[in-house]
Amino acid sequence: MEITYRQALNQAITEEMEKDDKVYIIGEEIGKTLGGSFFVTKGLEERFGPERVRSTPISEVAIIGTAIGSAATGLRPIAEIMFNDFIFVAADQVVNQMAKLRYMTGGQVKLPITLRMAMGSASKSQAAHHAQCVMGMFMNVPGLKIVGPSNPYDAKGILKSAIRDNNPVLVFEHIALYNEKGEVPDEDYCIPIGKADVKRNGKDITIIAISNMVNKSLAAARKMEERGIDIEVIDPISLVPLDNETIINSVKKTGKVIIASNGPISNGPGTEILARINDFAFEFLDAPIIRIGDKDSPIPFSQVLENYIIPQEEDIIKAVEQLIN
Repeated sequence: MEITYRQALNQAITEEMEKDDKVYIIGEEIGKTLGGSFFVTKGLEERFGPERVRSTPISEVAIIGTAIGSAATGLRPIAEIMFNDFIFVAADQVVNQMAKLRYMTGGQVKLPITLRMAMGSASKSQAAHHAQCVMGMFMNVPGLKIVGPSNPYDAKGILKSAIRDNNPVLVFEHIALYNEKGEVPDEDYCIPIGKADVKRNGKDITIIAISNMVNKSLAAARKMEERGIDIEVIDPISLVPLDNETIINSVKKTGKVIIASNGPISNGPGTEILARINDFAFEFLDAPIIRIGDKDSPIPFSQVLENYIIPQEEDIIKAVEQLIN
């Protein structure tokens, strides 16, 4: 069945709430009136009631604090933060409590928390406070798992895995993907956290693409195929843990690598992936690795400037041309 990314997320939450009455969702405007800012939770309060679909005041500290406390006492909260930009309001709770509590109690306290956040921009003039991609920052925090699905099938499968995991999982959902459609089976399935997926097989160049950059990379690969260039596209899906094996096997095959991610290029996810390739597959490289990401600037309000800051399909094609030349 073909459904949108947001519908796939809604299905995942619905199925897990039906399966386990300890699962509940908490966040701003997630109930009857709106169903979340991006309508992912639409219809859930009518189905499960206000006890399990808890709309909150505008307080990220309250949302995440409640999630931590309830998870420590046996519940399985899904906490929605409207935009990932606002996670820093509750950064101490995420970095110093959520990420560390299970370790500091010797595993006696489990924190099965799924923290969902919208990220990025979709050429809607959201400007600097509503358009960031901060996945890379949290890769530096031990104790957190981090995923960023790029299509409806992966979105449903990885979210179900996150909800069932006994560790805190940060799920980053790119705003540009909510309306994307794809085939999603009716049956129950999960995608394992920590396993990458080869979205397109190729032999000439490897593109490791994250979240919204996957679709742009696939589009670029189709255009380059017309010019006789065979590109392999790898979607890590999960950044923490990262699937080294799938990435390294592709690098060994092609010898040329582009890493395309959302968020500032400096110290972003691409930097860590580049380092892993350097550690485990340096001798297989035939050319320097090229990273693609946002230019190191706050996201502008102007759509023209926004499209300049954020990497586009044309930037990937230029990188491919640079490698083949």
